[in-house]
Amino acid sequence: MFSEFALHHAWLIPLLPAIAFLFVGLGVRKCWRLSAAVAITMSTASFALALGIAQAVLNLNITVETPFVQRISWMSIPGLHIDMGVLIDPLTAMMLFVVTLVSLLVQIYSVGYMHGDNGFGRFFAYLSLFAASMLGLVIAVNFVQLFVFWELVGLCSYLLIGYYFHKISAREAAKKAFITTRVGDFGLLLGILLLQITFGTLDFVSLREMLPGYIAVYGTAFLTVVALLLFVGPIGKSGQFPLHVWLPDAMEGPTPVSALIHAATMVVAGVYLIARAYFLFSQLPFVMDVIAWLGAFTAFFAASIAFTQREIKRILAYSTVSQLGYMMLALGVGSLTASMFHLMTHAFFKALLFLGAGAVMHALHDEADIFKMGGLRKKLPVTFATMTIGVLAISGLPPFAGFFSKDEILAAAAAVSTPLYLLATLTAFMTAFYMFRLLFVTFFGEARNEHTPHEAPFSMKLPLIVLAALAVVSGLFGHLFGFGDWVRFGSPHHGGIDYTIAGTSIILSLLAMYLAWNIYVAKRWSADAISEKFGCLYDWSFHKYYIDEFYAIFTKYFVDGIGKILYLIDIYIVDGIVNALARFTGMFSNLLSRGQTGQVQQYAAVFFCGVIALLAFSLFYAYKMLALMRAGGAF
Repeated sequence: MFSEFALHHAWLIPLLPAIAFLFVGLGVRKCWRLSAAVAITMSTASFALALGIAQAVLNLNITVETPFVQRISWMSIPGLHIDMGVLIDPLTAMMLFVVTLVSLLVQIYSVGYMHGDNGFGRFFAYLSLFAASMLGLVIAVNFVQLFVFWELVGLCSYLLIGYYFHKISAREAAKKAFITTRVGDFGLLLGILLLQITFGTLDFVSLREMLPGYIAVYGTAFLTVVALLLFVGPIGKSGQFPLHVWLPDAMEGPTPVSALIHAATMVVAGVYLIARAYFLFSQLPFVMDVIAWLGAFTAFFAASIAFTQREIKRILAYSTVSQLGYMMLALGVGSLTASMFHLMTHAFFKALLFLGAGAVMHALHDEADIFKMGGLRKKLPVTFATMTIGVLAISGLPPFAGFFSKDEILAAAAAVSTPLYLLATLTAFMTAFYMFRLLFVTFFGEARNEHTPHEAPFSMKLPLIVLAALAVVSGLFGHLFGFGDWVRFGSPHHGGIDYTIAGTSIILSLLAMYLAWNIYVAKRWSADAISEKFGCLYDWSFHKYYIDEFYAIFTKYFVDGIGKILYLIDIYIVDGIVNALARFTGMFSNLLSRGQTGQVQQYAAVFFCGVIALLAFSLFYAYKMLALMRAGGAF
């Protein structure tokens, strides 16, 4: 049976795109048709295996408590044994389905989007490596394996964000992403090392079994420190405040890269790590509160910035930061199911929105400012229809996918904390407003671009249509067919609709749509007048609260200042001590060298003087001994 074959050969899922990377990158990258064919074929095979694993999880009753695990020894030294392997449970199966499907659709889309690009083969090689890295992370059986692929994901993001390396902005954005996420990765690495020192293993299953006994004996104080260090990694990778600054700048890469990073790979890796290690985080109330409140604040903070942005991909980038905050909020209030449900639905409608934005920019010769677009709904009917579905989904209107997953998060937050629920609800209203603002300004009104737009080719439209269908049905299917019965922590979660919460969020989303329509289409209220009325608040939002400027100042005066101090210490203290020792050695050597004249007569005289001195000392010593013996003493 194919499902059992897929289950026992799950390691092929990341291996196949990795083979595509090697084959394309080292062999056929000059032939663009063959490069795309190889990458897409391997991704299709990985997607088929992911479907087989999903079927095996359902048929063989593989659950969170009874996962399917394969291990082989990777490294074994006294005191340290590390395996590599595969861990399959419903969470893994869901992630494999999402990552392989979105990666496949992005690659199909890229055939049309990147057509004619000089680095076409190189681009598909990078995409394949990106998919392989994320898939290897998903099936990881321990923290070491996860960390290896975690770093590979970071490398791929650097390569793809800086794909247009001839552009200074792209190079700087790639470095910014790489360095910012390294800050988080340092905390993650420290947490992993402390786990190894404490438990002697990094295997997920073993840690889950050992943790209750450890807490019963030693309590949770030390584990709280460890968990906070582990959480620093997802803060960087998943763009949580204050390490969110790299994510909007990642728009410098080609649009398919943005879709892949924001929907199914880089940014969801942090959310997945917390979900995979939820057996640890869920035991630590303080850490859960930190995750919940930081997630809620990040969601609100990013939404307030997206309110005023003008570039279409930058608006979507801040939207991603906000939605990731929602996922963290759900994890923090104890609902792994709601977080993972939203991760799945968000992957579909966010990939749809980014690819739709790419189709718009493709039609307008890379124009990114939404206020230089307008009037595109009749000229780009497929793009307009699919992006409208994406906007409705992210705005949480029924029956679209975001309605079911977002309302589960709101219900979970309401059950734990009223302030968290209110903050999340306000964020939902803001999300609906800025997304309808994007839709209305881009597709309605009069055309404000000199270029004649054209609809995208079929290779770009097909992924849009598939993702639009998923943005419609995935939430309803997950709700009706028991997503919470499988992807969960603890007892099965039978999520019902809280009609008070759902009704409130629907009303607020419709109100946001009404306000956006009247401001940007009907123009009953002037957007300029509103921005002037808010004054400095608008400026702060538009300039992203000057956080990038703060980091620049911090780097210039603090980091560079410390660097200069350390430089002076190195030059005048460290090097000074070494140089002083060298000078002293030189002076002593010079002094000794004065006695080396090369004259045999002088050497003979010194030798003769030495012999006389030794003879004199010997006679004196013998005299003393004789004197003592005469006095009756002993020596």
